[in-house]
Amino acid sequence: MKITAVRATPVNIPFTAPYRFSYGSMASLTKTVVEVDTDAGITGLGEVADGDRAADVVTMADALIGMDIRETTLAERRVVPQMQYSAWNNGLAARRAFGGIEMAMWDARGKIENVPLHTLLGGAVRTQIALTEYFAYRLPGASEPGQNTPTEIANFCAKMIEDHGARWFEGKVATVGLSEELKMVSEVRAAIGERKLQLDANGAWTVSTARSALRKLDRFDIHAYEEPVETYEELAQLRTVTPAAFSSHIINLPEAVRLKAPDTLVTNLNELGGIKRAAEFIHACAKFDVGFRFHSGETGIASSAYLHVSAAIEHIREPSQTLLRWYGDDVIEQGLLTPKDGYLNVPDGPGLGVTLDQKALKRCHQRYLDEGAFPSASPAEGYGGGFRKS
Repeated sequence: MKITAVRATPVNIPFTAPYRFSYGSMASLTKTVVEVDTDAGITGLGEVADGDRAADVVTMADALIGMDIRETTLAERRVVPQMQYSAWNNGLAARRAFGGIEMAMWDARGKIENVPLHTLLGGAVRTQIALTEYFAYRLPGASEPGQNTPTEIANFCAKMIEDHGARWFEGKVATVGLSEELKMVSEVRAAIGERKLQLDANGAWTVSTARSALRKLDRFDIHAYEEPVETYEELAQLRTVTPAAFSSHIINLPEAVRLKAPDTLVTNLNELGGIKRAAEFIHACAKFDVGFRFHSGETGIASSAYLHVSAAIEHIREPSQTLLRWYGDDVIEQGLLTPKDGYLNVPDGPGLGVTLDQKALKRCHQRYLDEGAFPSASPAEGYGGGFRKS
């Protein structure tokens, strides 16, 4: 069960139509696919979520060759700085990159032992994972016209119910004028009936703007708002404005407990340093009654890891986010993951339960070479605009 090689390949996963959010627009996502070879002839798959981290992953390889794939804690200590601050190392970048390697170590172990990842994590408490259906203003794409008016967005949501049995909806706000977004939310509410509705502003509003917006949006029975403002302190100031829950991508459990905001933390596996660290963190959230769910935007590799972790940890009760319906490609042989009736089944194969499609990997890597990274460093290169609070 020893590591013999580590490889990393940056890929671009395109959307069928670019979606708009408070930062601008997004046409594609850049991820790093990680492969960890073992002396058992088995290769584990992992993924780094935050763009091209191939160089970071490869840099770690020499320190990990020869290690037992079960020794994830020791592997982390070898390549991730253990101090909170270092003038010589980027601890966050190292943690994210190692998270992709660690995912591949778990996958390889599951494949060698011929058991699913959720079994290695203690067993599944659920076999279907609830996911939200996403909506947003979307620009015309190569294969879809997008949605450019409130009515078109509402019709899209109605079609998701008719075609796929969608049960929970989550959508982007703070992208156009508030009067138009109020019309959009009104029409979406009419289209989806009493199904749960959540809105995501990506931290774009000031406290005063959020107060006004939330008071007007609340009449549409909003279950939760994700990042109507940017900081925990600002969220706490909105507590008296709305009965809806708050969620955030910023991860600071002690502050969430102290300020009683946000109610739910939303992130991926890399941000926390891998599957083991994520499981520990989610159990800590449970002790303090702070919710947890995953966000979307990864290939079928990391998405499958999310499904297994969600299956094994009872505390992940709220539907996690998903953009999977908008994907135009993926790197796994199983093809595009498509939720049905608001759920995805947990893969039942060994490890993550998915297989890398080498042709698809090559195709998605070539797309990265042709297009560059998404989001790009420059707003003019496809990210669609700078961040601006209103």
